[in-house]
Amino acid sequence: MQLNNPLAECYYPSGNKNDSRLHQTTHLGIGAHQDDLEMLAIPGILAGYEHSDQAFTGVTVTDGRGAPRSGDYADLSDEEMWHVRLEEQRHAANIGHYHAQFQLNYSSAQVKSPQREAVITDLMTIIQACQPQIIYTHNLADKHDTHVAVGLSVIEALRRMGEGSQGITVYGSELWRGLDWLLDDQKVGLDVSSHPEWQAALLQAFTSQIAGGKRYDLAAMGRKRANATYYQSHHTDQAELMVYAMDLTPLITDPKLSIEGFVDTAIQNLAKDVRDRLQRLGG
Repeated sequence: MQLNNPLAECYYPSGNKNDSRLHQTTHLGIGAHQDDLEMLAIPGILAGYEHSDQAFTGVTVTDGRGAPRSGDYADLSDEEMWHVRLEEQRHAANIGHYHAQFQLNYSSAQVKSPQREAVITDLMTIIQACQPQIIYTHNLADKHDTHVAVGLSVIEALRRMGEGSQGITVYGSELWRGLDWLLDDQKVGLDVSSHPEWQAALLQAFTSQIAGGKRYDLAAMGRKRANATYYQSHHTDQAELMVYAMDLTPLITDPKLSIEGFVDTAIQNLAKDVRDRLQRLGG
């Protein structure tokens, strides 16, 4: 497979380096940074881990050079941190039994640039090779610029694929902004209750982040437990752990649909829900 960035890699945890097997992918996760997949794409990772007829492939778009660091990692250069983060992502792929793990190694600046053609065409190449049924990426209301840029790149890649992208379900999962604010009929709740210790181990593979003071392992597991409890107010919990997602598939099935308008509609639906409740209760 020929990708635009000469620094890009594809790691096969099984050791069988055979790009022709990528089409066995059923669930594809596309995240900005090392450890993003282990939060936003955990439903797909679980599917590949639990079912022999399903397989998860991950794509990490950026190189992780700008990651926060302290403790044992405080004095590492950006170059050294890059290699640490690459190895951490490979380690997570081993723990999760990923089918394959791409690391495209673009800088955040390249991803956020309006001229990110190389990123988009690389994503097209990977999606076409993998032929997934479901794609997980960042939700478009995330507050992290690089996350949103990756989500937009995924949508653009799929739109350019035309009929080749039809039939793929696309979820934008929560990370740097929760999605509990979505109205219930627009919120996708994905049950990820199984193997909680294993899920924590996936996140703990990223020791440089934990040592840097970012306890994503605790935060992500806590969020999933909270999501499961707060999913429905008048029913008992249907899951112990849950990921919330925004269904981005309409943006692919209708390429002319405004992305900004799509997200704004969800925001305005929340605003209307709050206003209507206040008015109904005499606020």
